[in-house]
Amino acid sequence: MVRSSGGPDRSFSILEAAIPELRRVMDEGLLTARELTAFYLDRIEACDRKGPQLQAMLSVNPHALKQADELDEERVRQGPRGPLHGIPIVVKDNYNTADMPTTAGAEALAGFTAAADCRIVRNLRRAGAIILGKTNLHELALFGLSRSALGGQTKNPYDLTKTPGGSSGGTGAAVSANFAAAGTGTDAVNSVRSPASANNLVGIRPTKGLMDLEGILPVTFTQDNAGPIARTVEDAAILFEVMEGGRYPCRAGLSAQGLAGCRIGVLRSFFGRSREHEEVNLIAGRALRQMEELGAVVIELDEPMLDAEELLRELDVQRFEVRHEMERYFAAYRAPVQTLEELLAAGSFEPPIRAFLESAIGTPDMLEHPEYLQRLRMIGELRDQLNALFAGHRLDALFYPHQKRLVVDIGEDSQYERNGILAALTGFPAITFPGGFSAPTETAPIGVPIGLELLGKPYEDAKLIRMAFAYEKAASMRRFPPFANASE
Repeated sequence: MVRSSGGPDRSFSILEAAIPELRRVMDEGLLTARELTAFYLDRIEACDRKGPQLQAMLSVNPHALKQADELDEERVRQGPRGPLHGIPIVVKDNYNTADMPTTAGAEALAGFTAAADCRIVRNLRRAGAIILGKTNLHELALFGLSRSALGGQTKNPYDLTKTPGGSSGGTGAAVSANFAAAGTGTDAVNSVRSPASANNLVGIRPTKGLMDLEGILPVTFTQDNAGPIARTVEDAAILFEVMEGGRYPCRAGLSAQGLAGCRIGVLRSFFGRSREHEEVNLIAGRALRQMEELGAVVIELDEPMLDAEELLRELDVQRFEVRHEMERYFAAYRAPVQTLEELLAAGSFEPPIRAFLESAIGTPDMLEHPEYLQRLRMIGELRDQLNALFAGHRLDALFYPHQKRLVVDIGEDSQYERNGILAALTGFPAITFPGGFSAPTETAPIGVPIGLELLGKPYEDAKLIRMAFAYEKAASMRRFPPFANASE
């Protein structure tokens, strides 16, 4: 808690504070970057390996307090350098950082530190951000449970028996538990939006090509992307602009009227129809009614050919591109391993990851494989189909739950029934935001978060952000996680 020394009462709690609030109190001299950084470091110490043991962090920046002091001095000397001056941010541990290892959670990369920051981290630091630490992920960012050899299993701070989504689940749990003001993730299928959905957060997968992915450990050049994870839509938009380099402003026009007149297509093929889907469908239906009250025009769509599980099975190209991409990265950044064979020999991997990597090794000329070329053709056809759907119904966005069912329990072998593949394959932008909670249970005192998703046309990211902002202002679905306290 920060309180002014005189005048009107300006009590301010850092917990759950949004970036504009943090900037305001820092500008007013009520809070320093050192105090803010120390607050988050104390929370990490108390809640990550102690207390509820969320296991969201893989490393903490040993220079964070020193960097905070330097930024405080700079603020006094010449004012803030950018929109994140003195704001602590966490980044997924597949982003290169020169002052911390970049391991992707893998034993084979333990201790590997790149010579320079990746492009997005450079943009963050240029805007004044303090890179507080690196977050756990599903090893090599390959699956959606957020479990790694170096970091163990990250827990969901709303229900410690649940996963936090993935693969960027460490960032999701850390941001929701208030270990930092916001964070970054990567997304080859679902991996920014899945943790947002599971942790009552906002996650943005930008239009493909807006983010410069240089210096991020890759999986697939067709599907890879990077994006922000934050507690509010505006915070996510601020981070989006900084990560992207400031060329694509997306916060103009944020208002409570952002849904008025928007045409939203409800993609019913992305909803489940079984009993286990009922709670998610209930939340999605309630949100649609509220969007209509806010002025949106809702159009029901019958598109049985758009089936998320079939798209993932028939069109996903990660297996074909992973060898080329990872080995390119290993060579460019002088990693301790240079091939997938060396990667497999240098560390232990859980069976699904080992099988995935072995399949990429076992078939020669993967980028010339007939099945791969056929999948690329089908992805082009899917993109055309989606463009036609938008044009035919004059849509501004498609709407669906990010995950048809609740996020899965720790110990399950997959993060089932997610819908992120449509944006990943087509390159269209998507935003996931809090829709509400399931019913409370013994392990989830306020329920499990349920995330909703809007998918828009390429380069209309700002329109999606405006729509999600308007819904957020009306619905106010953000809740502090019950298992994010040191006493738990």
